[in-house]
Formats: sequence, structure tokens, C-alpha cells
Amino acid sequence: MPTTYTFGSSVGSDGIGSFFDDYDGTITTVVDDGSIQPGDAVTITGFDINTMSTGGVSGGTGFYLGNGTFNGANGYVFGGADTVAGNTNFFVVFDGDEGSQFSTAIDVGNFVDDPSSQPLDDDPACFAVGSMIATPDGETAVECLKIGDPVMTANGRHVPVTWVGRKTVHKAFASPRVQPVRIRAKALGFGQPHSDLVVTSDHAIVLEGLAINAGALVNGTSISFVPLNKQPDLNVYYHIETEEHEVILANGAPAETYIDYVQRKAFDNYQEYLDLYGEERTISELELPRISGKRFVPQSIRARLQGELGKAPGFVVDSLNVGYGGLGRRQISEYLDRVVVHPPSDQVANL
Repeated sequence: MPTTYTFGSSVGSDGIGSFFDDYDGTITTVVDDGSIQPGDAVTITGFDINTMSTGGVSGGTGFYLGNGTFNGANGYVFGGADTVAGNTNFFVVFDGDEGSQFSTAIDVGNFVDDPSSQPLDDDPACFAVGSMIATPDGETAVECLKIGDPVMTANGRHVPVTWVGRKTVHKAFASPRVQPVRIRAKALGFGQPHSDLVVTSDHAIVLEGLAINAGALVNGTSISFVPLNKQPDLNVYYHIETEEHEVILANGAPAETYIDYVQRKAFDNYQEYLDLYGEERTISELELPRISGKRFVPQSIRARLQGELGKAPGFVVDSLNVGYGGLGRRQISEYLDRVVVHPPSDQVANL
């Protein structure tokens, strides 16, 4: 039976005018592989007929084109043709009632006027809800961090958080770069991470002086993609921005802070950033080689992932050789021994 997803509101726009409504409707996959990726054909039912007609999907069929942010809300964009360039009308659905607002309809209309103004599926790499970030006073759940809070870098410095970006992603429409990857406790060797860590597939973990995207570390056992049937419909991710691109400790494992490969407008709370800083700024990337493909992961690291290293009993963390004078094992172990855990919020994803 084809997979069907329900949404709470929609906007249809032809560039001249926009219709919007709060009707519940459904999107159903034509080819049932559990997810909907750009270019996939779908059937569309239940939404207001005027909204669908204005959005170019009056026949109840269409193609998924990607997700974008409209008036601060994440929307899923459809059209009568299978590419953005092939459409002059767009139909956008929203998880809740965000699409039933006039300001959202105006924003969708602006997109129709200039589709290049917003790259679709421009998803940021982030930490899952509940990821525990090292601070001078212990660990704090990523969603509980606030602007100005100090976080601990892998080389022992304390740097303030300048912004916490939040991104909501429906599992059915998650692009490959934001598929959640679960890194089991001690999967990285030498006790890293100290407990299961979930990040998106393009989020880099730093090992042996290399920034390695989590998706490239997947081995199907101790590091694996979280199956769709184990994910909630909506995944909420957070990213930490600091003044510079840094390596911090997440569940005891070295992971990168925000780097602007994806613009901040991809986050749900982009307006908050604009209110604070006025415009986006460029962050210089750490001088670490980045690995995004599994075949480029060195054999020494593959051995760690297969459990051939770091099997000694007890909790020991290896030196974080991140290229600029990392902490030694003893220093990190001493820090973790005195960790005070600040519990995550009630919204921790059950991944």
C-alpha cells in the first residue's frame, strides 16, 4: 500500500495571486519506497480545490520539487512538472496551519516570482535533539543552549554561542544530506561517544585530524542510518554557531560547529538571526581535510569503526588531534569524570 502523509495547510500561487487554506490534505507516493525525493511523482488529495488549481496541481497529481522556508515555516513544494524550472505555478504544503496565514502566502508568491531566490532542499547539517554539548559546567542538551552560553572546544578553550539554528524536517522529504545517522556509544573507538549520538549525514565528526561527514562513517552496525519507521514524522535539528568554525564535544565526541555551506535562511528561526545581526556573515572553515565519501576514509579509522581499536575496558578518550593542539586523553577524561548533565527538554526525539 502506498505511503501517505497528512499535512495541515497549503498555499497555491501562480505569480499573479495566491490562495491559502487550512484544509487537511494528503500527499501519497506513487512509487512506494518510504520517502519522497525531488522529481518523485505524487497524488495530492483533500486540499482546497482553488488552492490546488492555482498551484498547478488541480488534477490531483504532481511532482515533489523540494522544501523551503516561507515566512519562517518549512514548506514542501510541488508542481505539475518534475523540475522547478518547468513550473510557473507552485503548490506548497505545511505540517501545521502555517500555510493558512496571509504573510506565508505572500512569501510563496515571492518565490513564484523568482524561484532562484530560494534554493530548495538547502538543508543544513545539524545535531539531533538531545545531543549533549560540553560546557565549562558540564553537558547541556543542544536545544537548551542559548546565545552567550560558553561551550568547550576540543582544545580546551571556552567560546560563546553566537546563535543556535533550528531546523524542522519531515522524514518523508528529508534530503540525503539530512538523513539521521546514529553513532552508537564507543563506536568511534577509545570510548567515543560516551552515549549514542545522532547527527545528520553531512555533519562532520573530527577523527585523526580529518573532518569526516557522519554518512561516510556508516558501517551498518555501530554506525547506521536511522530507519524511517524508527523516526518521528518531524525531526528537529539544532546547530551551534560560534564566532569561528570550531570543534566541540557532543556526547564526548569531537564534532564541528556551524559552517555556512548552507545559508542561515534554511533554518526555521532565520528571522531571529536577522533581528540580532542584520545580515549573514561568512565563516572561515577550519584547515582540516574534509571527507564526504566512505571510500576516502583511511584504513586506520575504518579499523576503529570495526572495533579493532579502543577495546580496553573503562572509559578512555583518545587525543583529539584536530590540527591545532588538542587536549590529551587525561584532560578529557578528567573533564568527563566531573560532567554535570543538564537534562534535555521534553521534546527529545525518540530516534
